[in-house]
Amino acid sequence: MNNFLQKFTKPLLAKCFLVICLSNPLLFFGQKKNIKTNLNASPPNIVWFVTEDQSPEFFPMYGDSTISLPNLEALALEGVIFNNAYTPVPVCAPTRSSLITGMYPTTLGTHNMRTYNGNSIENRPELGIPNYSPVVPENTHMFTEYLREKGYYCTNNYKEDYNFRTLESVWDDSSDKATWRNRPDKNKPFFSVFNFNMTHEGAIWRFTEDELFVLPESVPVPPIFPDNNIVRKDLAINYSNLKRMDDAIGKLIVQLKEDGLYENTIIFFYGDHGGPFPRYKRALYETGTKVPLVIKFQGNEKESDYNDDLVSFIDFAPTLLSWAGIKPPENMQGKALFGMYQDTIARKSIFTTADRFGEGVDRLRAVRSKDYKYIRNFNVNQSNALALKYRDEMPLMRNLKEMHKNATLDSVQELWFRVPKPEEELYNLEKDPYELINLANRKEHKDTLVYLRNLLDNWIEETGDLGRIPEKELIAKWLVDGQNPQLEPLKVMEQNQHVYLTSNVHDATIIWKFPDAISWNIYNEPLLSKQEFEAKVVRIGFKDSPILRYRKK
Repeated sequence: MNNFLQKFTKPLLAKCFLVICLSNPLLFFGQKKNIKTNLNASPPNIVWFVTEDQSPEFFPMYGDSTISLPNLEALALEGVIFNNAYTPVPVCAPTRSSLITGMYPTTLGTHNMRTYNGNSIENRPELGIPNYSPVVPENTHMFTEYLREKGYYCTNNYKEDYNFRTLESVWDDSSDKATWRNRPDKNKPFFSVFNFNMTHEGAIWRFTEDELFVLPESVPVPPIFPDNNIVRKDLAINYSNLKRMDDAIGKLIVQLKEDGLYENTIIFFYGDHGGPFPRYKRALYETGTKVPLVIKFQGNEKESDYNDDLVSFIDFAPTLLSWAGIKPPENMQGKALFGMYQDTIARKSIFTTADRFGEGVDRLRAVRSKDYKYIRNFNVNQSNALALKYRDEMPLMRNLKEMHKNATLDSVQELWFRVPKPEEELYNLEKDPYELINLANRKEHKDTLVYLRNLLDNWIEETGDLGRIPEKELIAKWLVDGQNPQLEPLKVMEQNQHVYLTSNVHDATIIWKFPDAISWNIYNEPLLSKQEFEAKVVRIGFKDSPILRYRKK
């Protein structure tokens, strides 16, 4: 255990030394680092590198020397390493709904994993849960619609998984071939997302026979796991998958440099939630909600190597809009971290949630401040170790369950299985990074407990937390005869050789394209009546309207 914890203290000491040397008092108070923005510059190119299911503790830029990741390490040297970046939900689909909208999944109705399951009719028949797209609140849009209206070429390669059906208004290209290199106008600014699924939870057992790039006996074992050959093997597979991911990122960085775009492109590297293991993914502990985040700014500009601000994924969408010179919509719950509409007030707290995961149903809410984490368990008789068939594919998970059954886990490793759970949990994150010592019942921490308890209560009310409503009741409210409602046909008006299109749904998006085109355009001005086109209305939570096929007069 001491060796494992040592890798966290080394980078912390190094960072403290950096703070002292810089003699910058702003760092001590959590003030935001102000990256200067040229408000007259052209909209920047932006790239996201998204790795699945990874926690900061596995990466060299966060102090773990188990495996070298040269491409990410080089990116981190030129960028800023964020030490306190968080996902709102520790699993992929709800997380991705927050990234694409700038809103909490519990406000959207996308908090359960999962609601929309592609084109499959069934979702969770054992629970009576159909396949559905939540009808999101008024004026909710996927933020790339705003970028495309601004003239951006937007691509996604290729995982979407937003917990609702993706609209055709969102991407110029969303496929395994999507890249900035395919934009027809090379002068167009671009936003390109690349997802790397070789680090996903399922890759632990898919790659069990593949080459290992680290020896199992050399990997650090977290104190929440037993130290045995099964655990070490799965940890070694994860480190090896990180190398595979790093190699893939390196190839894309080479392409950016070949195209002369690297230096002036803003690059994000981040994980979509915590690591692929039990008590990481799907858990509201730091292992499940804290993510790696590195941002390389335009011109490699930076004022520090590290940023200690609390950052949530709901901040990403407004930040990108701000960089593009677009004022973030007021209904976005995140804040612009940089750019024209930067909010310079540092975030004081992070909120995270957990509800249904597959066939396992629970409800937890958490808030963390600078130093403390508060967790509320609404179902104390439900173990954190939810029974999930998918996760049981992992050898490490099966090993934990077997040792739990045989009572051979130690007291720390057994905590995850405990029943009943405490109604409230409180942890000092600086002294107890793995959240093993619950302070909720200690008198000396009562003020902190009450403060965070009230903070969470207020957040639940202010954000309209839909986790308070049973999922089946939400479904009954949103669906019509078991189906998402369909938008009505477009209204058409012809005047002065132009075609005007309107929808009876004020916050829906109208899209159009030429008959032979693949990508749809966002309608924001009248179309010429002498041209043929197709058009329809789209909105999250609704079936598209019937396609209007307009033929020239």
